[in-house]
Amino acid sequence: MEQNKTGMITMKDVAIKAGVSTATVSRALMNPEKVSTQTRRKVQLAVTAVGYEPQPLTRQAKRSETRTILAVVPDICDGFFSEILRGIEETASDEGYLVLVVDCAHQHKKNFTDLLITRQVDGMLLLGANLPFSIGKAEQQNLPPMVMVNEFVPELELPTVHIDNLTAAYEAVEYLFKLGHQRIACISGPEGTPLFEYRVQGFIQAMRRHSIPPAEQGIFRGDINFRTGANGLNTLISRPNPPTAIFCHSDIIAFGALSQAKSNGLNVPGDLSLIGFDDITLAQFCDPPLTTVAQPRYQIGCDAMLLLLRQVRQHALINSSLLLESKLIIRRSTAMPGVRHSRF
Repeated sequence: MEQNKTGMITMKDVAIKAGVSTATVSRALMNPEKVSTQTRRKVQLAVTAVGYEPQPLTRQAKRSETRTILAVVPDICDGFFSEILRGIEETASDEGYLVLVVDCAHQHKKNFTDLLITRQVDGMLLLGANLPFSIGKAEQQNLPPMVMVNEFVPELELPTVHIDNLTAAYEAVEYLFKLGHQRIACISGPEGTPLFEYRVQGFIQAMRRHSIPPAEQGIFRGDINFRTGANGLNTLISRPNPPTAIFCHSDIIAFGALSQAKSNGLNVPGDLSLIGFDDITLAQFCDPPLTTVAQPRYQIGCDAMLLLLRQVRQHALINSSLLLESKLIIRRSTAMPGVRHSRF
């Protein structure tokens, strides 16, 4: 392509290459939601082909960095994220950065778009895969550096800090089999969420290893709240051969199941063993204390922040994915079938 007299690639060059107007190129880059997917893709291909760097981003890059990081949380009311955020914020403070925490469950999409397009942040930490803006491969080229925290979504090809959810779930179910349980069910999160799909797969693999047919693999799904645990408990124990143990894919769900079990007159763990996932603070203080899969949440936050800063400072990444260890914490909500623990 023949460049203009200054020798610089401009938006006009992109427009000619894409066969659209410069106004369309501007909308596709600055407000992608205002153009069709086909047009956005056509413009992005032209940007790559001519080697154009969007000027607003270039000008901002030449100024001093903002030293501000955006942490995007799926739901700020979920206590699971507190320790991750503490790790993020303490590490950021040590490195001289400010963390801006935004809750995508209660924020308007435009607020995110304004922050990202005007480059008011140096990087983003994504604490969940469900986001109010697109981070597909095409969009990533116009966004600041990003790290996925706690979830692993291979198709996004983002650096990630997480645990092996499939193996952690498998080992939790194996523990129930070692206690002598054969009728084991699970209560999981929303279908299609990568994190919970891995945990369901771990559950299924453990059941298959013990030759439990699919028809007997009780799986209940719902949102991450107490009500899902209660509804799941009622549904699963109403089966012809109710489970003697239930593996809940979050502690919040497990608390709901535990409360409902007591309301139904069931003894935990005498009549029903329960396992949670995450080891949030309340897990050790409920009655009985909850057996659960502990994630190194604080360390996940620290490592994710450091991984992001390496990108922000344009250092090469040694590993694009950091896999941390989880641990099954045994407490009094699980026992051999029919064994009742003393309260003290």
